[in-house]
Amino acid sequence: MKILVCAKVIDGELNPFDESALECALTLSNDVAVISMGPPSCENVLKPLTRLGSKVTLICDNLYAGSDTLATAYILATAIKKEKYDLILCGRQSIDGDTAQVGPMLSQMLGIPLITNALSVKVKGKNVYAETRMSDEKAMLPSLITVERGYVLRFPSIFSKTGNVNVFDNSILCCNLEKCGFSGSPTKVLQTFENEHGKRKCKFISMEDLFPLIERLISANHIDKKTKDVSKKLKSVWAVGEEVVEKAKEISEEVVLIEKSTPKIIASKAKKEKPDVILWNADLWGRKTAPQVAATLDTGLCADCTMLETDGENLIMYRPARSGNIIAKIMCVKKPQMATVRTRTESSDIIVAGGKGIADKIEKMYELAKKLGAEIGASRGLVDMDKIPYNKQIGLTGKTISPKVYIAIGISGAVQHTCAVEGADTIIAINPDKNARIFEYADYGIIGCF
Repeated sequence: MKILVCAKVIDGELNPFDESALECALTLSNDVAVISMGPPSCENVLKPLTRLGSKVTLICDNLYAGSDTLATAYILATAIKKEKYDLILCGRQSIDGDTAQVGPMLSQMLGIPLITNALSVKVKGKNVYAETRMSDEKAMLPSLITVERGYVLRFPSIFSKTGNVNVFDNSILCCNLEKCGFSGSPTKVLQTFENEHGKRKCKFISMEDLFPLIERLISANHIDKKTKDVSKKLKSVWAVGEEVVEKAKEISEEVVLIEKSTPKIIASKAKKEKPDVILWNADLWGRKTAPQVAATLDTGLCADCTMLETDGENLIMYRPARSGNIIAKIMCVKKPQMATVRTRTESSDIIVAGGKGIADKIEKMYELAKKLGAEIGASRGLVDMDKIPYNKQIGLTGKTISPKVYIAIGISGAVQHTCAVEGADTIIAINPDKNARIFEYADYGIIGCF
């Protein structure tokens, strides 16, 4: 069985999600090939992978520079169509863009089944089976699977030899240059700036003050956070699913609710009715389905938007990038303009969430949540340790929340987490590190162990 692994080099290292995908492939087959796209410097990072017995190909051409996710998927698909394969594995997402779009777009362009967010993969006969974040799934080969960070890439044998990296440029691939590079990319980054949104003035209290404080906060009225007033609105916006209707109303005079369905059905409806804007929820279903529809419609897609604006004709989208450290202002020059947006999903007044700092004290967190009648949450670090289910993850790649009270225990406060909790009325942080970043985004802080 031949497996292709799509891998990306970021800042001189292999994307960790792609490392996991490669190790997954090596556990399934002895016939594994790696295909990557990037500048010439990537060859130095990719070459050691040949010691694992993998054939490695680097797609490298200045004509491809500046490609967005749609253009990247198109170039990769063009290269892959020249190969024989039974299975394609990709990391769930890259840590620089965090869009999780290339894999689903690639599967659509190749016309093969897609499974996303796989924790483990097995092949039996003509079928592939995957345990994913939400369920167990099955697909016929050939298919494409995006893999979580559940596998650790092995070290090569001391007896292995380094091979050569094949380098393909457009003289070999013959891509349509109107679909490549910056000029061929429908999504355009207009501006980037440091993300400092959501900072609060923290008041430090003792552990003994915690329960009386929570009682006062819960008895208070929920703060009505008004949305930004938009003077100019779009005439009409499609909202795929009930979750994004309110977001659509903020920027549109008319909202058309579209029932969730297969990518084929939604894309067919869009081709017929030609909407200007389509919004999706940035949950697992939306992050899987929206890129497939974008690939079918040959249009751009902005992922995980935290804010939307409009000049009355165009949709302006803001999203975190580089693990949330920067905010990118983006516009799509093709229609329909599409975006997945962050929505609030919790129903509890209180959420108690833990980070890696309480990995050995999970039971105490559950006890506190039960005592408060609170919902459980977690940072990505705790979820990656398999201590808490993925559907409880709060953050850039999890869910966005807005409870009356949010209690963060043992959470350092990475941007990818704080950008998803800024809707909470009150944030209480408990951490033994007095310099933890989470205190900059909390209303109350407790320095100490939980």
